[in-house]
Amino acid sequence: MLFNSFDFIWLFPIVFIIYYSVVFLFSRKRADCKIENIVLLLLSYLLYIKFNPVYVLLLLGVTLVTYIFAILIENSENRRKQHLLTAGICLGILPLVIFKYYDFIHENLNALLGYIGVNVGLPGLNWALPIGISFFTFQAIGYLIDVYYQKIQAERSWLDYMLFVSFFPQIASGPISKAQDLLPQIKQRKNFDYAKAVEGLKWLLWGMFLKVVLADRLGSSISSFGIESLNGGMTLFFSVLYSFQIYGDFAGYSFMAMGVGKIMGFDLINNFRRPYFSQSITEFWHRWHISLSIWLRDYIYIPLGGSRCSKPRNYFNIFVTFLVSGIWHGANWTFILWGTLHGLFQIIEKALGLNKVTSSGIVKVVRIFVNFVILTFLWIFFRNDTIHDAWIQIEKIFCDYNYNLSLSWQVFFFIIVALSIVIGKDFVDEFNIKRLQFFSSKCVFVRWAAYLICMILILLMGVFDAAQFIYVNFCYEKVYLEDSSFLFSSSHY
Repeated sequence: MLFNSFDFIWLFPIVFIIYYSVVFLFSRKRADCKIENIVLLLLSYLLYIKFNPVYVLLLLGVTLVTYIFAILIENSENRRKQHLLTAGICLGILPLVIFKYYDFIHENLNALLGYIGVNVGLPGLNWALPIGISFFTFQAIGYLIDVYYQKIQAERSWLDYMLFVSFFPQIASGPISKAQDLLPQIKQRKNFDYAKAVEGLKWLLWGMFLKVVLADRLGSSISSFGIESLNGGMTLFFSVLYSFQIYGDFAGYSFMAMGVGKIMGFDLINNFRRPYFSQSITEFWHRWHISLSIWLRDYIYIPLGGSRCSKPRNYFNIFVTFLVSGIWHGANWTFILWGTLHGLFQIIEKALGLNKVTSSGIVKVVRIFVNFVILTFLWIFFRNDTIHDAWIQIEKIFCDYNYNLSLSWQVFFFIIVALSIVIGKDFVDEFNIKRLQFFSSKCVFVRWAAYLICMILILLMGVFDAAQFIYVNFCYEKVYLEDSSFLFSSSHY
């Protein structure tokens, strides 16, 4: 169930009523929340089955493997613990490797063998990528590692652990929750919290706006343009817009997931904190996909040695961490290059001391602008199917001096309205201008005016069921002609 679909609009109220009806009926009769969790688990699995019933077996497999190995690790001696951890990680990550990376590996291996004159012809799988597999796999592996380092005790309740891995608001595109954060909430008895529900609805509303008004509207408005029709100016303009599209897409999902979680009584990590106000690439990763940044820090960067080592080794640790980040995002050389470049920029910033320096005034504005330009340039590699396609886009920007924007006034109007609202709200929140924080205004009329305007714009300008979330699985259609622009094609399963 995607949050920008009509299915969500009618299904979620039913889920809400069923869940809190059970909470109301059994909260006073039982000391634990077992029945509530059973209901929530069934709902989570039913919603996942709605995507593809077959792939629920993979979800169960990863859950079972990490559950068993965590208990074995906790009950074993040191040397055996290491072997069990290695085995558990390998088995847990195996479905991800097969479904997401096998075709990439076999294509490149066939090409390499063909280059040296060996024609093996390894078969490809060409299987659809199970939704959310990158997210729930990393969440389960993180739990296994935490048990190994005794940060948390192995979970004995099979029910609670299944819910931890499959919790429906976050399974498709995160956030990646840590066991010590989410499992205690799963075990905690729930009662309807009006204040938390209201806060959740606010996040849900704003997330919906980001997704259907900003991200999907940008995509649909410019979808009639193919790569052949784009001059240098339009290519540059669309490249900038893609930075906002992917922000609206992923932040929109994350805010909606956080909002749904709060309505159901759970606090999920805020995955985004106005990333385009960052003054460096290092700061960007403290604001963008925060749960992934934490995961990479705790399970890749620190085990490699972190910063408690020599400078060359520290730079190597940063490089490897963001190489892993690129590989995690997708099985493509463009993702690998994107992650590598992010790592290199952070190494440069650390070598120059820019990672810890914050500026103010005009210097701050300049740094934010320069950082956004760098990020927009790096998104080019993230977006394209091949490095060659990315280079063509870059070449058009710098070598084609035709900067005529062939856009209708309606398209331009939609873009300006959506961008103005999003940038304006992030600006107000970034600098804590309380008088303009309309969602949090003490005046009830101001608050409801903000809610209604946001809902009206969603209804008037929103695009529903037109585009899946880009971050669902990082698998893009190779569409460049009439039905989609080369910058705004939708993801597929």
